[in-house]
Amino acid sequence: MKTTGFRSFILYLLVGAFLFGLGVFLYGLALDGGDWAVQPFNRHITGESQTAAEGRVLDRNGTVLAQTKDGRRVYGGDATTRRAMLHAVGDTRGYISTGVQHSFRSDLIGYNHVTGLTSPTGKTNGSDVQLTLDSGLCRLARQKLGSRNGAAAVYNYRTGELLCMVSTPDFDPQNPPKDLNTDKTGKYSGVYVNKVLSSALTPGSIFKLVTSACAIENIPDLDQRTWNCSGSVIINGNKITDLYAYGRLSFKNALAKSSNVAFSQIAVELGAGRMQAKANAMGFNRSFSLDGIPSAKSVYNVASASPDELAWSGVGQYTDLVNPYHMLVLMGAVANGGTPVMPYFIKRVAAPLGLEAKTGRAQAGPALLGAETARRLAEYMRYNVAHQYGDGLFPGLEVCAKTGTAQVSGRGDNCWMVGFSSRAETPLAFAVVVENSTQGSIASAGRLASALMVQAAKIQ
Repeated sequence: MKTTGFRSFILYLLVGAFLFGLGVFLYGLALDGGDWAVQPFNRHITGESQTAAEGRVLDRNGTVLAQTKDGRRVYGGDATTRRAMLHAVGDTRGYISTGVQHSFRSDLIGYNHVTGLTSPTGKTNGSDVQLTLDSGLCRLARQKLGSRNGAAAVYNYRTGELLCMVSTPDFDPQNPPKDLNTDKTGKYSGVYVNKVLSSALTPGSIFKLVTSACAIENIPDLDQRTWNCSGSVIINGNKITDLYAYGRLSFKNALAKSSNVAFSQIAVELGAGRMQAKANAMGFNRSFSLDGIPSAKSVYNVASASPDELAWSGVGQYTDLVNPYHMLVLMGAVANGGTPVMPYFIKRVAAPLGLEAKTGRAQAGPALLGAETARRLAEYMRYNVAHQYGDGLFPGLEVCAKTGTAQVSGRGDNCWMVGFSSRAETPLAFAVVVENSTQGSIASAGRLASALMVQAAKIQ
């Protein structure tokens, strides 16, 4: 009897293990079956391409960006448009992992849980993927970037629709350069990286928005305080400098002039604990998502920083790093009273016969700021534009913004501008960065942001 009981126990154990394994397999099949079907080892399905056999990619207006003709993947528009849309659409071989042709390849190739990759007729039925992106606006961003490396993004912070997402360097996916993977000059360094989603760059003075938010919440008499800027200040034996000796500055003028002297002292006064907590609350050290595609993390860590290092961190240097997509989400949060509407760029996935398999929609993200902090920060940012940068940069848009010029050793500066329109008729937020620039933030990032916001306002 003991032997029979032991054998029964083993049998039950094996059956249980089998059922558990079957459950894990079925769960994985339901969740990731499409991805399994289009893996590189399935060459009989995709051939040399890592993209879909049938489905098209379209912009918000129905302009075809990619489709299959005679068994080959072809791309629409002129060369500038194709380059502008490269990182959103993706390349033929699937090296751009954040592109639609990689991230949504199971939809494009026509996978379903019943018939797999084929229909009852034996033919593939790929779905069309329509984006919220405007290819004309992206083309404008690409033209304005020219030969410079950088990133640009614009979205509607009320609806969540991402209108522009451009990253450089790039290439024409219809006619890839022969030396794309062999070039040793650095011309194509990072060409497969979508910098909007996957980069983290030194922020410079746009980080002062974080220091400002922390000051708003922890310095009760902030608007009555002043700081004297003589052009530099010594903190813990380290000199922190400004472009000019600005003299006596109120807080809003310290932000408008972007005074390192004032903000380094404010960061030290606030302390590492408060600064770290506020940066974390505003989305640093965590990833955000765009239709399931994760972003790189913005980084802020002052746990072991000395006073002078803390001072530099408060003005956006030290080891600070910022992801452009995170900055876009943060601008949406400030514009929406502290809680962002999360961006999305998949407008719809249309299965054969016109059936919609997926539809994009607005979703609230995590609260990044309190409502009063967001309101005051928006006021300061509006003052920046009205009294420092000039409203002529964004005619009629009532933009709230902050520039940043981050020093990158030996390679010029990372020039930033982030912000949003406060007009109800033009609920647009933006984040742009131009790398290795010698022109300054307004002449580089500011002019790029200006062109995009003026054009984006016309397509709302």
